[in-house]
Amino acid sequence: MINISDKLKNKINQIPELPGIYKMLDAKGNIIYIGKSKSIKKRVKTYFSNNPKWEKVKKMVLLIDDIEFEVTDTHLEAMLLECELIKLIKPIFNSQMKNDKRYIYLKIEDYNKYNSLKIVNNREENSYGPFRRKFLIFEIIESLKNFYPIKKINNSYYFEYHLFPTSMDKETFEENKSILIELFSDVKNLSVFIESLEDKMNAESNLFNFEAASMYRNVVQNINYLKNIINRYTNMTAKNILLKIPIQNGHKLFFISNGHIILKEKYLALTYDEIDNFIKSGTILSASYLSNMDEKSHIDFRDILYSEIMNFPEEMVTMNL
Repeated sequence: MINISDKLKNKINQIPELPGIYKMLDAKGNIIYIGKSKSIKKRVKTYFSNNPKWEKVKKMVLLIDDIEFEVTDTHLEAMLLECELIKLIKPIFNSQMKNDKRYIYLKIEDYNKYNSLKIVNNREENSYGPFRRKFLIFEIIESLKNFYPIKKINNSYYFEYHLFPTSMDKETFEENKSILIELFSDVKNLSVFIESLEDKMNAESNLFNFEAASMYRNVVQNINYLKNIINRYTNMTAKNILLKIPIQNGHKLFFISNGHIILKEKYLALTYDEIDNFIKSGTILSASYLSNMDEKSHIDFRDILYSEIMNFPEEMVTMNL
């Protein structure tokens, strides 16, 4: 461990090997970084190793004057608390989750001859998202211009690549718009469209047109990104979910509805009656639950929640209550 003050050494020694969050403070008491871990102590120690992995860590360590921490029952709660505090405090060395106001939407446009898609900052009619990666969405918009108009014949999508975007009359534009709405509104349709792109890619590759094949491959990757974000967790958010997470002393139950934790409770020993009563209470609360969180902010909490759920073993997750 690098040379650090006795104050920091004592503080690190006080940190438990439990899940929770930690805050790095500078000499003026400003919180410059917030992190989380399954073991706070082990994670904090890594910042003071002789060879920090990241350049950002090297700079930050020189400014750390104090460390605060908060223990949570579960790693899931640590992740959610970290997200909440980053959005609230916006520490200088945190880069993710604190600028959710910059997240954008992809909107299907009204008639304008060339461009059927555009980026908007707020939810509008025929808009999808929100998305974090504005540059990638812009890249998708630009690449799809060269494939319009897209047509549907016998449940398959047909299109040709044009070196320059094709001018569409109003009727053709409206037909193309309907196709885009159909694609972005149903993951199955978007999957069929991706298959059409892949067929084009393979055909170009078989003809040794590797530059064209590479172009199609990039479009496929980008459309898959759209597909995953637009439809991510759709089935899960439509269901009520019970989580049963082991903790130091017993279990902690979580009742989740529409991407929000509605109720949570600790139990030393679980019985079927306690679980049943917990589910009933959660169901009642979910019927009247109103979130004060805007859509852009919620996406980060939702992604944390459902990414964790997808990694939990089956015995910890009960869906469709």
